[in-house]
Amino acid sequence: MQVLTAVERIFVEQIRVARLATADESGMPHVVPVCFNCTGNNIYITIDEKPKVTGTKPLKRIRNIEINPKVSLVLDRYEEDWSRLAWVLISGHADILNGGKEHMVAQKSLCFRYPQLTKMVLDELPVIAVRIKKIVSWGALD
Repeated sequence: MQVLTAVERIFVEQIRVARLATADESGMPHVVPVCFNCTGNNIYITIDEKPKVTGTKPLKRIRNIEINPKVSLVLDRYEEDWSRLAWVLISGHADILNGGKEHMVAQKSLCFRYPQLTKMVLDELPVIAVRIKKIVSWGALD
């Protein structure tokens, strides 16, 4: 298990959107932008109320994690001044939290970081908990 350095942690905390990569049983990648919060050595991603979702079928990212819990997140900064480019790649194991203390604390931390979430009913919605295993970073993180 790797831990974010102080510089990487500050960079991650400044980034507002990450890209979550999962893969299905055939290895087909699926990448989606996500809101997240980094707490300790975990990244938390809530499944918020999705206006486009109908029925009870879980989102593709959840179905993929249930089959293959290995995931990656890319957090990046692009600027026209290429000397300012930077990214952090986090790989790990994802757990789906459907309740309990960790779920509740994660939802509260996500609502604090993204006030838009406070208008949604999240108690019954899952949280993806990424247990950080490996970190690679590059560029002008500071």
